[in-house]
Amino acid sequence: MDICRTTRVEELPGVGKVRAAALARLGLETAEDLLRYFPRSYEDRRKLCTIDEAPVGSPVCVRAMVAESPRRTYIRKGLELTKVKVVDGHSSLELTFFNQSYVKNALVPGESYIFYGAVEGLPPRRQMNNPVFEREDHPRFTGRILPVYPLTSGVSNSLLAGLTLRCAEQCAQDMPELLPAEVRQAHRLAAAGYAYQHIHFPADEEALNLARRRLIFEELFLLSCGLALLRERRSTGVGPVIPQMDLDAFRASLPFSLTGAQEKAIGEAAADMASGKPMNRLVQGDVGSGKTMVAAACALLAGRAGWQTALMAPTELLAEQHFRTLSGVLTPLGLRVGLLTGGQKAAEKRAVKAALASGELDLVVGTHALLSTGVDFAKLGLVITDEQHRFGVGQRAALAEKAGGDGVFLPHVLVMSATPIPRTLALIIYGDLDVSIIDQLPPGRQPVETFLVGEDKRQRMYGFVRRQVSEGRQVYLVCPAVEEAEEGMPSAHLKAATTYAQHLQTEIFPDLRVGLVHGKMKPKDKERVMAAFAGGELDVLVSTTVIEVGVDVPNASLIIVENAERFGLSQLHQLRGRVGRGKHQSYCVLVTSNRSQETRERLKTLTRTTDGFRIAEEDLKLRGPGDFFGQRQHGLPQLHIADLAGDTRVLKEAQEAAGELLEQDPDLEQPEHRPLRQQIERLFAQQADRFN
Repeated sequence: MDICRTTRVEELPGVGKVRAAALARLGLETAEDLLRYFPRSYEDRRKLCTIDEAPVGSPVCVRAMVAESPRRTYIRKGLELTKVKVVDGHSSLELTFFNQSYVKNALVPGESYIFYGAVEGLPPRRQMNNPVFEREDHPRFTGRILPVYPLTSGVSNSLLAGLTLRCAEQCAQDMPELLPAEVRQAHRLAAAGYAYQHIHFPADEEALNLARRRLIFEELFLLSCGLALLRERRSTGVGPVIPQMDLDAFRASLPFSLTGAQEKAIGEAAADMASGKPMNRLVQGDVGSGKTMVAAACALLAGRAGWQTALMAPTELLAEQHFRTLSGVLTPLGLRVGLLTGGQKAAEKRAVKAALASGELDLVVGTHALLSTGVDFAKLGLVITDEQHRFGVGQRAALAEKAGGDGVFLPHVLVMSATPIPRTLALIIYGDLDVSIIDQLPPGRQPVETFLVGEDKRQRMYGFVRRQVSEGRQVYLVCPAVEEAEEGMPSAHLKAATTYAQHLQTEIFPDLRVGLVHGKMKPKDKERVMAAFAGGELDVLVSTTVIEVGVDVPNASLIIVENAERFGLSQLHQLRGRVGRGKHQSYCVLVTSNRSQETRERLKTLTRTTDGFRIAEEDLKLRGPGDFFGQRQHGLPQLHIADLAGDTRVLKEAQEAAGELLEQDPDLEQPEHRPLRQQIERLFAQQADRFN
């Protein structure tokens, strides 16, 4: 059959309804989807060896004849072996297949096959475990560099490679050429058809490198164009003009000096707010780096210019904490600060809403409820929020409405984030925001001492918990899971918060006050436990990562993280930021029973540095951007082939090329750029209405 880009997978030979449904789980519905689904690695099946020549431990292809009928034996429930002897005229090779009963009928005595796998042992006792094989007279993959794909149940690599091979041969040349000819020429990039053919079935290493470079460049070029278009749309709005004013009185009122990094961030935000365009700035810094003081300075500038500020926190407890901090700083300077949360009495809420509507409040601190109907502002000019509340289009519209705007007039937005992101990435991930980085900690902050310990130190660790509590301190104990059966891990290997809290209270610390908080609890119950801990009513708090971004408890001086190997470095660093917030020396203990040298080396990074940005760089190197960001990409397209950590040089080239193209054709309206524009809109589908 003839295959074109739009051919549906169920029309391809050998794909029925069941296989089509399995392929759909990988997002593969057409031939074009298959060509855009890139291999994760490759097997070099070009080299054919005799049994004697095969190197030990390196995968190779061996041509051999099946010398006997395969023998199947059952070792125990869930484990069966199929063994068979093959020969090549000089030597023999013993093959063992684990739980692959089909092999018994698939390998026919007297027939020759090509086996691909790693040969172990020396002649005459050579063996190979779980090789893949194909008949010598019908080789599809022998003699090639074979792609290896991410799979799902019901889809084998052989199936996927076979389907992609047909598509690559018949329709790779039809793939759209999205890069303008002058860009391809200037950056010496392969044509689209060549790239899609050779990324799957490269003729050799050089062809693979050319294909990869072209596709990485294209992906980063599309991302750069899309972000530039988003930024351009944003800059067409109108924002409140808040003049830059003298902040000497603000500085003098603080019990500490602002760091150079805080001063720089305040200066950048103040310049944005005076520009007449709506500010959209991310202030990014480690836990405790003083982002709240940047927010306070911005709220003060807005208040002095007659504009109101709304600060949104993810929980009532955090809202109350911000309210206390900001009132302490701003009330003496003449700003009227209010608090609005769901837990307040009806009369209190009514009074705050009335004061907001009449303009008697300059700053209101609250939860997301600040966006709800019935909350009206006299003159909203600035919204401050944390990274958990990145705005969707609907929320931006709601804010514009509250600012009395028509979608063109928008309040300034300041986003605070405590997730240190490597500098090379911040501008890409938060591409529609300007970025200020606070990379200094305020003077006088004691670094948290961090230790990595094994199970054998558990009793000493419990003794250390007692000592901290006897000195009047409090302790966090963090577990990776809520319940025993979670994530398919046997309970012996995984500390689960609910059973662990029970065990600690009854067996280990019956005389201490042990609390439990986890993500499956109702928000009100969670807040109640956190408030009890913050208020000193609990000595030990057993928790899942819900405390990662959480309440400030200056009295907490020790955090213990169980099964530390199950967390990313950046997440562990975030958790460590829960302690060291008061005047007492604080400690972080990472517990792991994992003996892998690599794992222990990774965790030791935290014992050596407290610089969140260095840790983030290390995390990125080890885990790649997908794991690093988790769900934090906020509607930006997922990258399929580019690696933001490793491809920084190509990223720079792609950004420059995108900038040059958009200078000539700002909206990509010229006929030759329309396919590029359409592909960008598809990629940014979640944010499509921002392009209209």
